[in-house]
Amino acid sequence: MANIKPFKGYSPASEYAEQVASPPYDVLSSEEARKLGEGNPKTFLRVVKSEIDFPAGTDLHSDIIYKKGADNLQSLIDNKILLKSETPCLYLYRQKMGDIVQTGLVAGASVEEYDADLIKKHELTRKEKEDDRAKHVDILNANTGPVFLTYHHKDSIDALVSKITSATPDVDFVAADGIGHTLWIVKDQNYIDQLVEMFKEVSALYVADGHHRSAAASRVHASRKKNNPNHTGNEPYNHFLSVIFPDNQLYVMDYNRVVTDLNGLTAKELLQGIEEKFDIAVLNVQDPQDAKPEKRADFGMYLEGSWYELRAKDSTIPKNNPVKSLDVAILQDNILAPLLGIGDPRTDNRIGFIGGIRGLKELERRCSEDCKVAFAVYPTGMDQLMAIADAGEIMPPKSTWFEPKLRSGMVVKVLED
Repeated sequence: MANIKPFKGYSPASEYAEQVASPPYDVLSSEEARKLGEGNPKTFLRVVKSEIDFPAGTDLHSDIIYKKGADNLQSLIDNKILLKSETPCLYLYRQKMGDIVQTGLVAGASVEEYDADLIKKHELTRKEKEDDRAKHVDILNANTGPVFLTYHHKDSIDALVSKITSATPDVDFVAADGIGHTLWIVKDQNYIDQLVEMFKEVSALYVADGHHRSAAASRVHASRKKNNPNHTGNEPYNHFLSVIFPDNQLYVMDYNRVVTDLNGLTAKELLQGIEEKFDIAVLNVQDPQDAKPEKRADFGMYLEGSWYELRAKDSTIPKNNPVKSLDVAILQDNILAPLLGIGDPRTDNRIGFIGGIRGLKELERRCSEDCKVAFAVYPTGMDQLMAIADAGEIMPPKSTWFEPKLRSGMVVKVLED
């Protein structure tokens, strides 16, 4: 059972939507955000990355940064750039990137279900990032970035969503990167009731992206519940902002690896070590994208100006282990750790991670500048993600890269009515 809840959200006035909606806080550096926000006082980056209103080098975790984000959010509301729904609503948010079209339901997801593992996770979180997001939510008194959830799709929900989205949208624009963003505010109580009831038949929700945001929502909920002697369970802080997509619409891209050195090995010695666990073939490619692996347990490797195909031998692939059989785990356990000395990819600064949206040309570029070897990995599947979450297991770091990214500022959920 998935307990979702409508809420009185804030969304941009249609004429300002393209200026307001911004990439999520965690995909841009401060300098990238500062450059992207130049000349645009309406951008939501001034809420989620408010350090861009301060000189470079300002402590990102100082109180003035969070307070400025709160002030900037209030300014967008006061100037009617963000408009509040008059009644509790649900929202439908569609993204279009080339042939990829995905439509998610924007709703409040239950913190209690998250705490009870009915909303399932697959990643560990880091305390410092939780601290940052919890402080951001608490001081701004709002969920400004949604948690990206998914579920096993249902035809009945798909049909109703299709019916609702046949109407004229409330917000519709194409961003500078060519990705389309469309929003429908679902005000019809009949539709709202149907969606709420339909999701009660969904056995579980899964965190696809946003583990720190959901963990922060849990922490803020616990704090406010403790400090509210009149807590009823109906307060807005009991549900967090989420966009819930059916699993069959999601596009998971590869999450590739680069390593700064060969751990004292020569290229020949590295290849000899790899050959024990993988079949190796030299690839003759003009376009690096042609080196992308075409199936699970296949890898591309860029070394000393050449691309290689690495095909894991059957004995290398663990059976009946949903974590160890992931491609990123096969790579880690058979090459990165034993040969290149990357024991903990979470903390080792010799390894870097490159999202598939950048393409394999980026791997070549890094190897020409500051790295010695790169690995192209086949994308993790939604079936693998859900199987690991169902088993209560944790994925290796940087296992999934979802595109397109949800824009912040499309819908904001405040923590009080």
